[in-house]
Amino acid sequence: MKEIQLHRIDLNLLVVFEALMLEGSVAGAASQLNKTPSAVSHALARLREQVGDPLMVKVGGRMQASPFALQLIEDIRPLLSGIKRVLQLPEPFDPKTSARTFRIECPVSANVLSTVANRILEEAPHINIDWLAAPHKLQDAVAERHIDLANLGGDSVLPDGVDEQDMPPMNFTSFVRAGHPAIKQWGPQAWNHYGHIKVAITNAARSPVDEASSTPKPERRIAARISEFSAVGPLLASTDLIATLPPEIMAWDMQTYGLVLLPAITPMPPFRVRFFWSSRTANDPAMVWVRNLVMGAYREAQVEATALVAARIGRELTL
Repeated sequence: MKEIQLHRIDLNLLVVFEALMLEGSVAGAASQLNKTPSAVSHALARLREQVGDPLMVKVGGRMQASPFALQLIEDIRPLLSGIKRVLQLPEPFDPKTSARTFRIECPVSANVLSTVANRILEEAPHINIDWLAAPHKLQDAVAERHIDLANLGGDSVLPDGVDEQDMPPMNFTSFVRAGHPAIKQWGPQAWNHYGHIKVAITNAARSPVDEASSTPKPERRIAARISEFSAVGPLLASTDLIATLPPEIMAWDMQTYGLVLLPAITPMPPFRVRFFWSSRTANDPAMVWVRNLVMGAYREAQVEATALVAARIGRELTL
């Protein structure tokens, strides 16, 4: 038997063959496939040549299948159905009925988390969000799909297989409690004298405050090292510690605890912030939905935080 050369067989030949077997005529198959009869006849001739069998012959005005064709169609139909199923775009994601769980690492702001939670209660009551702490190898965890969406600050190089979306960059300023003794004598000496709070999301990440270059570089004494931004406000309000963080993170704590903004002693360029996710889920409807939800909440929080900080600065300038 002549060996079949699969690399030379056009999938369309099998599609034409299935239509011929169903319709029983070249004209019928041509009409179903929206092709000309000559194109269907040519495809049949090519397939006959490839398989070494007449497949279908005209008998009494109608195409009749050969024994081999009858056997072949039984194998071809499930294969073509499987190909259609594989290539078919996924069904639209319906957040109202889905019960999926998404794994998200986003330590930026409790305001973002609460906005997302409230919208899920309204739009997707069966969906769950696992808010995860950043693992040591965050980028790899995202690439391997252990985390669906992550937030990251800095310019670290992401591994292959990860997509990213930049957010507006952040600037850093210092925060202290109202009545802090450093307010009236703010400068490098006060910066060095009072202890600082450092939020360490991962052990591998360095604070941009420590990375900033200045000559001479004022040192800061880390008096409290914590892993969550939510603890910064209460800690500042009850101590003489200093925290140097983006206003977008501290805007609501600034209001709640009456914190005072002070310019950062160490000059720092704008701090890059990104969301990133596995490239394999770039077009998954559910992942697109949750990315839009979280990143949209993040952008809204940034706008609100900027307005809150601007209002606070405006009030302080008028006092």
